[in-house]
Amino acid sequence: MPVNDITAKGQVTVTTTTTSTTTASTTTAPTTTRPDERPHDERADLLAELAVARAALIRTTHGLSDEQAGARPTVSELCLGGLIKHVASAEEGWLRFVVEGPSAMSYELPDGVTWADIEAGTAREYPQWLLDHQNSFRMLPGETLAGIVERYEQVAARSEEIIAAVPDLSATHPLPEAPWNEPGGVYSVRRVLLHVIAETTQHAGHADILRETLDGQKST
Repeated sequence: MPVNDITAKGQVTVTTTTTSTTTASTTTAPTTTRPDERPHDERADLLAELAVARAALIRTTHGLSDEQAGARPTVSELCLGGLIKHVASAEEGWLRFVVEGPSAMSYELPDGVTWADIEAGTAREYPQWLLDHQNSFRMLPGETLAGIVERYEQVAARSEEIIAAVPDLSATHPLPEAPWNEPGGVYSVRRVLLHVIAETTQHAGHADILRETLDGQKST
């Protein structure tokens, strides 16, 4: 407010005092999350990668007849329909392992038969699991490509249900006893998924070669 001062000479000096009021305001900056800090869903990533591999394998059979799907166009005994059968069977077996443990993948031999007999082809009797494995690479009489693909899709759906229900991808089971498994070895759920992805991708590559040999078509 103005203050009047009277000087000795009678002059009036007017002094103005200004009061400043400073208002402090606090502004909170919005919180942003960088892409590499967002929650990471590992199981969704693994399932997505497996779905890509499955789709690549199935794509190699588009437009084929049952006869073509069962044909063996190279010196190997592989056929496109058989590859899908085999991969579906392998995925189903490994996901049963996730739920049931090593009992889901038993490799027992008949009495009196050894692994040396199996490898030499001299066994007097072969176990059913081995016969089923061999037949999984072939299209048997009465089987159709549509039926094989449908079953593969059913296996895939069941796999996703199992993985969604697993509490921890690090949970482990001991591997079944077999010459190709390390003694005392264990697989986690994560390792099972990585194995199935690798096997599916590998056979999708085989299928690419079979399809191009069969009719010149490329699936990629």
